[in-house]
Amino acid sequence: MDKEYPRISFKNRINSVKDDAEKMGQMVMESHRKAITLLNDYNQDIVEEVVSKSKDIDQAAFDLERRCIKFIAVEQPVAGDLMFIESTIRVGSHMKRIGYLAANIAEGSALIKDVKVPAKVMEDLQYMADYVQMMLSKGFYAFLNQNIDMAKELSEDDDKVDDLFDSILEQVTKNMFEDKENINQTINLIFIARFLERIGDRAVDIGGRTIFMLTFKKPKG
Repeated sequence: MDKEYPRISFKNRINSVKDDAEKMGQMVMESHRKAITLLNDYNQDIVEEVVSKSKDIDQAAFDLERRCIKFIAVEQPVAGDLMFIESTIRVGSHMKRIGYLAANIAEGSALIKDVKVPAKVMEDLQYMADYVQMMLSKGFYAFLNQNIDMAKELSEDDDKVDDLFDSILEQVTKNMFEDKENINQTINLIFIARFLERIGDRAVDIGGRTIFMLTFKKPKG
């Protein structure tokens, strides 16, 4: 019976790393969710909260990386366990960047709060934001649950986000020529859409890392 204790202890520690990663993921998804609510309902307090939270996420990523490195040094995991710990470091880096992109969206919302945005543009932007939120959740839980089928879906999801970005870009560009007085404000819509697209790309990267972790093969682009 005593021989089982080291293995149980090892499993508990690796589960603890997974728990920390999940907590960080929840922070990131909540931050993104709050940031995209600002597109239709601006609130300065929420802007400040999202910006502040991006720094907390940065610290969480640093703590998670340090914990993973310590785990490798002390436990000397091999094979799948080693790949999971190493992948957790990389996923943490993606999540940190998503936290800052959410802050960019929150700050960008302040620049469009007084702009009369065409209904179709705002509809597409909100749909894009909600779709990216779904991708973010899918990517992160595909990683945590080691769900390769879910991870593979993200590539097609990204195509949808790219199409939405192209549509928004075309509409905003056309509107800029028709309403030159508000050109500086409306161009911020493009930046917000770009931030959303980059979050989608990060979700795809997390999915790609999941596929590599499980197959040791680079996912097909």
